[in-house]
Amino acid sequence: MSDYFKQRDDKNLEKIDRLLAEMPEFVGQFIVGISSQTSVLTRLNYVTDIGIFFSYLIKYKYPGKTMAELSANDIECLAPHDIERYIDGLSSYVLGGKRLSCGEKAKERKLSSLRSLYKYLYKKEIISSNVTLKVDMPKLHDKPIVRLEPDEVGRLIDTVACGDMLTEREKSYNSVTKERDMAIMYVFLGTGIRVSELVGLNRNDIDFENSSFVVTRKGGNRSILYMPVETLDALRTYVDWLDEQIANNTEFAAKIKDPDALFYSLQGTRIGVRTVEKLVKKYASPAAPLKKITPHKLRSTYATNLYRETEDIYVVADVLGHSDVNTTKKHYAQMSEEHKKHAAEVTRIADRDGN
Repeated sequence: MSDYFKQRDDKNLEKIDRLLAEMPEFVGQFIVGISSQTSVLTRLNYVTDIGIFFSYLIKYKYPGKTMAELSANDIECLAPHDIERYIDGLSSYVLGGKRLSCGEKAKERKLSSLRSLYKYLYKKEIISSNVTLKVDMPKLHDKPIVRLEPDEVGRLIDTVACGDMLTEREKSYNSVTKERDMAIMYVFLGTGIRVSELVGLNRNDIDFENSSFVVTRKGGNRSILYMPVETLDALRTYVDWLDEQIANNTEFAAKIKDPDALFYSLQGTRIGVRTVEKLVKKYASPAAPLKKITPHKLRSTYATNLYRETEDIYVVADVLGHSDVNTTKKHYAQMSEEHKKHAAEVTRIADRDGN
């Protein structure tokens, strides 16, 4: 694991420890119990979700108690409607003075976190019943896949290259970051990696001779992916530009704090997820004004194009780094329907005269 991902995990472990310090001991036992089967980020999400649930219990079920004072018996004796009320209340709730809301998918994740906690406690005989099994998972409604069409991809690339549709302020930044931003767009569109994987790329992960690179997937697994020539060229141009900046721009060179990183912010730090999300929005908004394009939608654009070319969902799942092909099937079922319709359109049956 690279230093970047190790540092990220270390920071998340510190967050987990801070949250657990305010929670009952049985939550810490649960986190330790699942540590060998889950990533650090997954455990952080579990602890965060459980904390939101406990905050609800303290407000509506056990007023006067602190989070640490909640017992296993307190959560065991809850009725199904208590859990259902909690899930329903996630549509709009206050946490830390902020008004927040959860959609269908976020509600499903929070109930999944509770189920995991209850399952562990029941297995270890800390509780004698599991009320979460009596609560139905929120129904998820299928959403259309949002992706860029070829003409929109062209406008996106043109916007990065020329900056014609940007504001004057955005153009000033584009004049400085054009080579970096172009490389980032081509990496997303040419390889389909996640934004978390992109920001973790190091210079030595790129093999220009073999048009390949090593990516650190969710959970820390490392995979070799291959790039189309356009992505390779954009990365070469960016790296040459970066080397020139480091060699000739003393001020920029002095800012660099992580010499291993591939992509940098203007402050010289490894570029972050939020910065990448903002730059994708900046360039995609004028190119596809009716679509809300994020790095994940660029990933969907790549995956859709790959599926159209290969018609092999297993290839798409492997390249995207999906551990379960059913995840891929769920997202690209719509494309399967397109292929079925196309098959009907191109199939011809002879009439009675043999025509």
